[in-house]
Amino acid sequence: MFLRKAELVDSLSRDLAQARNKRDTFAARVTTLSAQIADLEVRLSAENERLERERAALEIVAIKKRVRDRFLTFTAGIAGIRNATEVAETIVPEVREFNESLDVIATNVVNAIDGLLVELDRRIEAARAFKAGPELQQWLTWCPESPQISDRLNRLPVKLTKEEVAEDRTAV
Repeated sequence: MFLRKAELVDSLSRDLAQARNKRDTFAARVTTLSAQIADLEVRLSAENERLERERAALEIVAIKKRVRDRFLTFTAGIAGIRNATEVAETIVPEVREFNESLDVIATNVVNAIDGLLVELDRRIEAARAFKAGPELQQWLTWCPESPQISDRLNRLPVKLTKEEVAEDRTAV
């Protein structure tokens, strides 16, 4: 009976040693897996940031294309109006002033669009190079179809026309 108790104690000691070895092995695996998880989380975060920057850059590219397309439509419209009114110039001499106003408006718009396209290119590069900080985040929450912006753009030619006409009248 004493022998049986000794065998039982030995068996329990072996089982305890094996359980401790398993625990230590699992603890090492947990540590390894925790390190791997942390590494994967860092890589995932970096990839998400890269994808977000690329998405922002692509959206800016799309905005730039829309601006350029609408600008080309605008210039074609101005050219069409100018061509149509030149025919009327022999009948209505005041058309010359109107055409000059169109030229001033077109020049102002060309200068503004050129500056805007350069700035959009700068923002695209900044987004891709991750040099854009708060301004990129601010832009990501900005709505491109904002009514405030549309209202300003719709009023822009009228405002320029009135200002240029006033300047032309004071110059005469």
